Amino acid sequence: MYAIIETGGKQYKVEEGSVIFVEKLDSAEAQKEVNFNVVAVGTEGDFVTGNPYVSKAGVVGKVLKNGKGKKITVSTYKPKKGEKRKLGHRQPYTKVEITSISLD
Repeated sequence: MYAIIETGGKQYKVEEGSVIFVEKLDSAEAQKEVNFNVVAVGTEGDFVTGNPYVSKAGVVGKVLKNGKGKKITVSTYKPKKGEKRKLGHRQPYTKVEITSISLD
């Protein structure tokens, strides 16, 4: 069984036991459980979609850790103006392991 969940404005296809990196969840601490909105659920021969979410489906995940991604550097340059700028950014994330997918 697999499910398509939505979090942080993005959709992810997950199965039980899969580990995903999502946008940082503010209310999630390490070793806590989180519930996700389910957009669609699929089994071997069946596929159920929601409008916008499937009300009788649930996906539960366990937060493994919160962290920051690799540094990305951005440089801007305007010729003949002497204007240069260098910026760095590290995107925060939450690492989640999917523990159960249910469809009532």
